Formats: sequence, structure tokens, C-alpha cells
Amino acid sequence: MPHYQQRGEIPNKRHIQYRKPDGSLYSEQLFSTEGFSNSYSNIYHCYPPTTVSGVDAPRDVTPRVAMRKQLQNRSIQGFKVAPEKDFLESRKPMMLNNDLVISVAAPQESMKNYFYKNTDADEMIFVHEGSGKLRTMYGNLRFEYGDYIVIP
Repeated sequence: MPHYQQRGEIPNKRHIQYRKPDGSLYSEQLFSTEGFSNSYSNIYHCYPPTTVSGVDAPRDVTPRVAMRKQLQNRSIQGFKVAPEKDFLESRKPMMLNNDLVISVAAPQESMKNYFYKNTDADEMIFVHEGSGKLRTMYGNLRFEYGDYIVIP
């Protein structure tokens, strides 16, 4: 049985004309990463969703494995990672297996010139220092020290 959550005002029925107080239509968007066979969101926008105007060349973020199958005690100095300006460039994979990559990062600036979407995996970020804002199509999510951010 599907579970529904409502945030804000929505029409009584899905996939019908839904009008703003001035009589113009909201733009409806059905968003899912798994099609209609899994969880999805029905989103109503005041303005049509932004059209993708361009796609840069894919960036390979595959971790490079230094040592395979090494069962040794390690002291990982995660708080000593060198800061880098760009978020994606600052991520340094520390441990991985077929299901999970654990990285540390120390980004110095927010992403201002591009948007990023991990099309291969979910992401979970634990914030050890600083604060910021994650901009999503569902709204802005402020975060600070001690927060977990889960991005499906």
C-alpha cells in the first residue's frame, strides 16, 4: 500500500488541472528514480521546472583502490584532509566495498557554477564542521555541525 505525505497545498486528486489563486495553472511534475514501480513525488511548481540547458562531459568519480583485500589496522586521519575549493574535487574516498564508499571532504566553497546529481547511488553526508544549504527541487535544506544529510 503506498504511503502519502503532503507538504503544502495540493489538489484533491492527482493529475488534474490545478489552478493558482489568479487562475493560472501550476506545473505538475512526477519525479522518481525508479519509474512508477517505486516511490515517487508529485510536485506542483509555480513556474515550469527549469529545462536542462546543457550537460557537461561526465566526470569519473570512481574511487582508485590503493590496496585490495588488506585487513590491517589503520589510523585514518579524516580531519586532516587537505581542503579544496570544489565539493566534488574535495571528496577523498577512504574505504569502499561493492555497496559503499566512505569518503572525507573539506570543501571551501559552495557549488555556484553547476548542479550535481549522483545518478548511480544514494549519498549520506555527516557534517563535522561548518554549515550550509543544500538546494533541491523540494526546497532548501539548511545544515550545520552534527547533521546527517541523506540524498536519495
